[in-house]
Amino acid sequence: MKKIDEYQGKKVLVMGFGISGINAAHLLVKLGANVTANDKATPKNNDIVDDLEADGIKVITGDNPISLANEGFDVVVKNPGIPYDNPLVAAFVKQGTTIITEAELGWQIFDGHLVSVTGSNGKTTTTTLTQLMIAENAKHQVKYAGNIGISFSKIAEDLGPDDTLVTELSSFQLLGAPTIHPHIAIITNIFSNHLDYHKTRENYINAKLNITRNQTKDDFLVINWDRDEWQKIAQRSQATIVPFSRLNKSHEGSYVEDGMIYWRGQEVMPTKDIRLIGPQNVENALAAIAAAKLSGVTNGAIKKVLTTFSGVRHRLQYVMEYQERLFYNDSKSTDIEATEVALQGFDRPVILLAGGLDRGYTFERLVPYFKKHVKAMIVFGECKDKMKDAGNQAGVPVVESENAITAVPEAWKLSEPGDVILLSPANASWDQFPSFEVRGDKFIEAVEELTGKKEQ
Repeated sequence: MKKIDEYQGKKVLVMGFGISGINAAHLLVKLGANVTANDKATPKNNDIVDDLEADGIKVITGDNPISLANEGFDVVVKNPGIPYDNPLVAAFVKQGTTIITEAELGWQIFDGHLVSVTGSNGKTTTTTLTQLMIAENAKHQVKYAGNIGISFSKIAEDLGPDDTLVTELSSFQLLGAPTIHPHIAIITNIFSNHLDYHKTRENYINAKLNITRNQTKDDFLVINWDRDEWQKIAQRSQATIVPFSRLNKSHEGSYVEDGMIYWRGQEVMPTKDIRLIGPQNVENALAAIAAAKLSGVTNGAIKKVLTTFSGVRHRLQYVMEYQERLFYNDSKSTDIEATEVALQGFDRPVILLAGGLDRGYTFERLVPYFKKHVKAMIVFGECKDKMKDAGNQAGVPVVESENAITAVPEAWKLSEPGDVILLSPANASWDQFPSFEVRGDKFIEAVEELTGKKEQ
């Protein structure tokens, strides 16, 4: 941990009691700040409040009182999910108060080698693969943190100058991380996500580009080279560009040619040996390989990881095989693009479980994928009628169900040996579940109840 004094004697407000917010509040006390912690909800677990107060932190719950804007805070550390049009946050913006996220705080105290990953899809898998690959050859600690569910600042406290941290960073986190400076930055892809938060696609892209904003030619930006738009986005970085591509050969980075992965013209391994399924996971592997090779990792270490790693929970996660049916949990597919790539990963008939929060769009884009890959569909949630319309256009049998749990036995009735039963909703979970993680967990529980087996 790097010793810093910029918070000594400063008055800091931490907004949000998530894992990162709580860790940030305790860290700020160590850094000499006068800390107030605020959450709009009242925690069900009183231990959270007790622990904060025991550390000398003033705690305010049940509201984001606008009066806090008049208390002279020097810095606000905001939960990334709280939008900037929140009345209290907007008041701080109007005042010109410094507003950061916990990722910025983590960067300020970090004293080692930073690799950071962002993108619309594939962040968690790429982050995990990169960490595993670098760790295979490392003599020092290699950890991961960030949007992957582990506090950046908490892990950064325990790492030294020779250690490596691989961080997954969302657009929300990056908006509040103005000085973050990874030596290696990865952009997996950029689609049109979170426009309810960012308002425009350009705002979303600009937030993502904060990952490379402070990089120089001595740093590296590893970026997907499979779309012209992403190639143009790369031109906005001062870093040395390292492309990865499943579709376009580029000797400057990692790419696929005739079923073989190459790094700068040298063979690494066949794509068929990657344990993770689907073209999107080839792309994730290519991104991780580029970062790993830039970090000095051997081909042997890369092969070991890619031939053994079976996936991140809720990201096209293999659950089990039962009576010659394969179950996959892809609850993290909360947009159309993610479900497109999930379906392309299977060469077996798919029983698709899909639906969720209605964000106002329809699903005609999925019709060609339904025609090619889907045997039958179980639809649920607010947008089930729109999902059903797309299934009908594709000529696929569609059954309505209440949710992702009740859909499991319905899917089983329609399945035959050799089929895949896939939860890949193409929608957010918030109409029925508090998060995609809960939705995925409940799906797995339903599969376990149906089969009498535990996930593998």
